[in-house]
Amino acid sequence: MKKILLSIVICLASFSIYAQNVTIKLIDSKTGNPVKYATIKTGKYSGVISNDEGYFTIHTEDKKLETISISCLGYQNKTISIQKIKDLNFIIKLEEAINQLDEVYISNKVPNADSIITKVKSKLAINYNSNLNKYTIFRRTTNYVDFKNLEFEIEKASHVKKKKLESANDNLKALSKKIRESDIVQFEDFKGEFYALNKDSSKIVVNKATQLLDYKNDFSIEQIQEKSQNIILKYLDTTKTYKLKSGLFKIEDSLSLKDENSEEDHKKEYEVTSLNEETRSFLRRSQFYENSFLNKLLSFALYEYTYEDVAYNNTELTHVINFKPKKGKAKYTGRLFISDDTYAITRVDYKYYKNRHGAKVNLKFILGVKYIENLSSGTLLFEKDSSNIYHPKYLKRNTGSYFYVNRDVKFIENSSTRNKVSFSFKIEGDNRNKEELLFTANNKLSLLDFEAIKQEKVVPYKQLSKFEKTIWDNEQIIEPSLEMKAFESEE
Repeated sequence: MKKILLSIVICLASFSIYAQNVTIKLIDSKTGNPVKYATIKTGKYSGVISNDEGYFTIHTEDKKLETISISCLGYQNKTISIQKIKDLNFIIKLEEAINQLDEVYISNKVPNADSIITKVKSKLAINYNSNLNKYTIFRRTTNYVDFKNLEFEIEKASHVKKKKLESANDNLKALSKKIRESDIVQFEDFKGEFYALNKDSSKIVVNKATQLLDYKNDFSIEQIQEKSQNIILKYLDTTKTYKLKSGLFKIEDSLSLKDENSEEDHKKEYEVTSLNEETRSFLRRSQFYENSFLNKLLSFALYEYTYEDVAYNNTELTHVINFKPKKGKAKYTGRLFISDDTYAITRVDYKYYKNRHGAKVNLKFILGVKYIENLSSGTLLFEKDSSNIYHPKYLKRNTGSYFYVNRDVKFIENSSTRNKVSFSFKIEGDNRNKEELLFTANNKLSLLDFEAIKQEKVVPYKQLSKFEKTIWDNEQIIEPSLEMKAFESEE
């Protein structure tokens, strides 16, 4: 895998010399570590950010684009020409901005964190307004599933001979082994316009969407259920109906299996309503309203704050304040980056505090089910517009959970013979999800404009079996990770 990734980097560098799309990497001048979440401006209000690995892509077909400007918290601003970037072999080093507290505050009096938070809260209405805004967005979702344990077994089949039963269980064991050994990952991208009326109402127009997935190794919970069920169906009479009994519950409605073996064509489309709701929910992460995520982080009743340092963000003096839970019901720890000039929050880094978690269900010994949200972290970046209003520039959220299901299912034939098939399954593993949302433009919106927007019911997406660089040519997007560029499904 390392050789593959290295080859990708070399190819990108050599190709970029002649291409209209130039891929560049930002690194720390001293450590060589990638610089992530840097803002790269190609115009007054246009540009991208560097990804988790420090990469970004710009489009050089515009002859007017001679230089780019780079800014990142904790680093000196840098303006560099396109020709200079080529001379540097597409690697740009950023110099650290050294900021000692005693150099900034001559009095040697460290600012009070609580006082700064109080000023932030007093200026929220001035600094932020997400109502009636049109945002041009690019969203990427990456899903991972790691199955630790999978056990499928037909325990009893009253009308099936022993050898056939052993054969069926061998097939189920082979399925389980294949799933455990598979690298299950899925990438979903879309670009469009997001129209926000308020925190509870929005519309979305999707211009382009893609999905990168190995469909032969699609092992979602639904797909696992379908694949294991298909093995069992070989031993059931599909002309008959069945009752299902699972654990403490009995499904009285008859289940027909006549059409179970006929597969519909996979529809390559998204429900736009779902995309809208998911995007709106994600955007709420960066909004200030009663009981919102960010408002809770500014609650003196829930959190305690300590002053860490000062830094410069695009020549603007910025306070760095740590926060951690004061009470048990608070869950997060992290850092707030606050402008000394406007007292606006320009960046938030957060994660679960030690031993804290989200939703938890433990009915392992009663219903055979256990679930716990054990990962929640993210970064929120804001940028000031021409009216000195701050809008989200980039949002990232990582979530993860542990899941366990151990159930027994019994198929009971609706006939005088009452043939039965008893099937047990145990699934245990971890699920991880990474959501990223990049805002490349924003404009004010009138109520009439909002009402005039027509939101489609579904939108088609292009299904990919491997990464295709040209899909997003000349588009302002989040630069794909090396993992995504190396992805290729089985033929």
